[in-house]
Amino acid sequence: MKRKHTNQAILLFMAFVTLLVTACKKDKNTVDPKPVVVLGLYQYSQDIYKRLFIPITQIGTVNTTTYFGVFDTGSSGMTMDADGLIPASMITDNGITFTGDSVNVNGITVTNKQSVLAYGDALSSTKEYGYLAYASIVIGTGGSQITTKRIPFFLYYKIVDGNNKKLAAHSSDVFGVGPDVVRYDTRTLASPLSYFTIPDGGTNGFKLAQLSSAAFSTTGTYVGGLLTVGLVPNDLTSAGFIMHPLSGTGSGGYSANIPSTITYGGKTISGQILFDSGTPASTVIEDITANALGSLPVSTLVSITTNKGFKYSYTTTSTSNLTEVQNPNKTSDYRTIFSLSFFIDNEYLTDYANHQIGLKNN
Repeated sequence: MKRKHTNQAILLFMAFVTLLVTACKKDKNTVDPKPVVVLGLYQYSQDIYKRLFIPITQIGTVNTTTYFGVFDTGSSGMTMDADGLIPASMITDNGITFTGDSVNVNGITVTNKQSVLAYGDALSSTKEYGYLAYASIVIGTGGSQITTKRIPFFLYYKIVDGNNKKLAAHSSDVFGVGPDVVRYDTRTLASPLSYFTIPDGGTNGFKLAQLSSAAFSTTGTYVGGLLTVGLVPNDLTSAGFIMHPLSGTGSGGYSANIPSTITYGGKTISGQILFDSGTPASTVIEDITANALGSLPVSTLVSITTNKGFKYSYTTTSTSNLTEVQNPNKTSDYRTIFSLSFFIDNEYLTDYANHQIGLKNN
């Protein structure tokens, strides 16, 4: 999902993610430490659109409603609508009302650090208006849950589409797991997964297994074991992932964009690819030389090779692997965005500690 911050570029789009949690303890007799948690995700689809949802069952002391956030490799940080989390009397179309530098309500600290997060590009953008906030969160459902320490997140009070139409509450709650950060002066907002404490010998990061194409449904299908939080040495050395070192963004985070060559319809270009689980339908190829824009015809072969040798290809159909060609002169976004369809065919790993992304064919 592409997201742009008002003062720096950060991209994302919209979708929602899930979790089931099993806590693990390190076995002192084993060579590799066990991961912190292994989680399930819900796979949802409607027409051509696909989503990954993560249930968040408590924020601060609020635990009467389960909220679902987009599991989004294309952005960083959790965003959550204020509706239902703080008193309605505090929420207006112009902001959250309180005095001083911050206010604590329902176990949630709302600061006066205000901003706007935008999703999409210059052709289509959804905007969230809100504040930097802090709270502990509980992820997962039933008896399989995990509670985080107090972490920063973006509490928004209003969301509007590209036509400035106000959208329904909680219509774009996001669980962004990218390696970059959003900076508020000296404070930063990063992936909720990056704040977990990793056992000795493990590495701070996560691994996303190959999704099941058959599991997508209009009701949302729970699939266990998709997400591993906490990496072991084998994940980084001998599990078959091709590692891609990331470049710093200057804000304290790292860019998830990977230099690659992209071939579509026999034409080859160079570009930066963002593998974005938050983009629900169409892959978008950004080609500054393109004159013919729009959707690629059915049966078009698309292939990529990253700067570290990872290769992947697919053929477009009328219902899957949908792909568009855009020109960054129009979108103001130079990155090629691979949609959720990529994760049906491949495994994905983010190593926060060593600032690298791993890609693996299946």
